[in-house]
Amino acid sequence: MTELREDRSSYVETRKKWTTLIVLILGGGTIFKLSSLKDAFYIPMQEYMHLSHMQIGMGLSVYAIVQTIGLFFSIYISDRFSKKKLIPISLIAVGIIGFYFSTLPGYAGYLLVFGSLAFFSEVVYWPVLLKAVRLLGGEEEQGRMFGYLEAGRGVVDTIVAFSALAIFSKLGENAQALSGAIVFYSIVSIVIGIITYFFLEDDEISDKDDEGNIVGKNKATLIGVKKAIKMPEIWIASLTIFSIYSVYCGLTYFIPFLKDIYGLPVTLVGAYGIINQYGLKMVGGPLGGYIADKKLKSSAKYLRLGSLISAIAMIVIIFLPHEKMNIYLGMAITLLFGAIIFTMRAVFFAPMEEIQVPRDISGAAMSIACLLGYMPSMFAYTLYGSMLDQYPGIGGYKRVFAFMVAFSILAFLISSILVNKIENKKELS
Repeated sequence: MTELREDRSSYVETRKKWTTLIVLILGGGTIFKLSSLKDAFYIPMQEYMHLSHMQIGMGLSVYAIVQTIGLFFSIYISDRFSKKKLIPISLIAVGIIGFYFSTLPGYAGYLLVFGSLAFFSEVVYWPVLLKAVRLLGGEEEQGRMFGYLEAGRGVVDTIVAFSALAIFSKLGENAQALSGAIVFYSIVSIVIGIITYFFLEDDEISDKDDEGNIVGKNKATLIGVKKAIKMPEIWIASLTIFSIYSVYCGLTYFIPFLKDIYGLPVTLVGAYGIINQYGLKMVGGPLGGYIADKKLKSSAKYLRLGSLISAIAMIVIIFLPHEKMNIYLGMAITLLFGAIIFTMRAVFFAPMEEIQVPRDISGAAMSIACLLGYMPSMFAYTLYGSMLDQYPGIGGYKRVFAFMVAFSILAFLISSILVNKIENKKELS
């Protein structure tokens, strides 16, 4: 009878865990659709919102500035307030902002929208989502948890994006149709926000210091922030993410590379883009999680191995005779390299469990990782783009690829330090 109760309890806990993960995936695959509107509606945004290339780019710059500054505050916010409040509020707020966005405001309104989206999506929502995923599983399943998150987001992302495109097409592909697509994104975000509220449990926010003295939730959270900032392992893990994300930014330039060097037809650009952005995410997530958890028993070790493989693979790509190669072979090679990077991108937050970050400062740890890890988005695209402008043709692309090799090697070195730190901790415990 006792065994039956234990089995029943284990089944309920397992079902609750995976149900929660699915709900988190729904939000994670939806909340960024408005901020990435340009991916599917770049030309309509120009035409019906009367925005130039520079103005659209300025919106993304405002987004990055708010994200970077805001993540400093997220180090405190993400552990001070419960995910049951922060995640639904973020999703609903993004939806409300979307309704204003659907009026197709002028340039100033456009900038206001992107600054607001950055605050709720990147500052309030994303570190808390990562914290919630980390707390769902133990050390032995962190890779799979984050891998399924990435793959699931890819599936939801694809469904929601193509649904919006269908609405845009159905409504006549005009200004009203663009508004309709934005309203669709907004409604989906709000509905998922409401659903999320009823499925997430409240976090227990500590009001005690390390000695057990009651000091209040604000002070206890600040003590946790200081603890996170003083943990060198968190910064090493964050630098690993920084290096891998710098390589990931380079994947953007595979499309112009194939177009300029291989003569990729316009008809294949869209297909390649969908596979590169969505397909690899769906495949790379579970694969990276499986290798990390089941084969190497360590996400940090997989990041080290993956970084070494990506460096070697990119060196091979640099020396291939691209001008003489078949276009489909070029597509296959670049997609294979992208798959390697996506397997690492899926699990690069997973080592937080291995480095034994206390669970009560998970939010602060994830905020630091986001702050430092995503920082390449502020300079990498400019760096790579300037190389292509300065050195047109294959020479420019080889320079970009060389930097991707350098960042892969940097990721290998930093992740090696991280693995050593983890092993030393295990020996001491």
